[in-house]
Amino acid sequence: MRIERTDPVTGKTLSETEGRPYVVEGEGPDTLKIYFESEETKQSYLSVGTEHPEQGLRRTLDNPAPLPGDPPNGIPQQQG
Repeated sequence: MRIERTDPVTGKTLSETEGRPYVVEGEGPDTLKIYFESEETKQSYLSVGTEHPEQGLRRTLDNPAPLPGDPPNGIPQQQG
């Protein structure tokens, strides 16, 4: 488990973490424990939306528009 003692909201590094609020992100060897200066900064952190870019991969990213240099009919010319 990795431990982060710098409150990500205030940027203040905490020298003492005993009794401080924290969250645990992830699992396994990449687990991260993040300490906060106060319950307010913890709640502020938790209220930030999480992006999930992997969910966007369910759509096709195919762009049917021709690119510069593409053959006019989309079929590559065979070299003879």
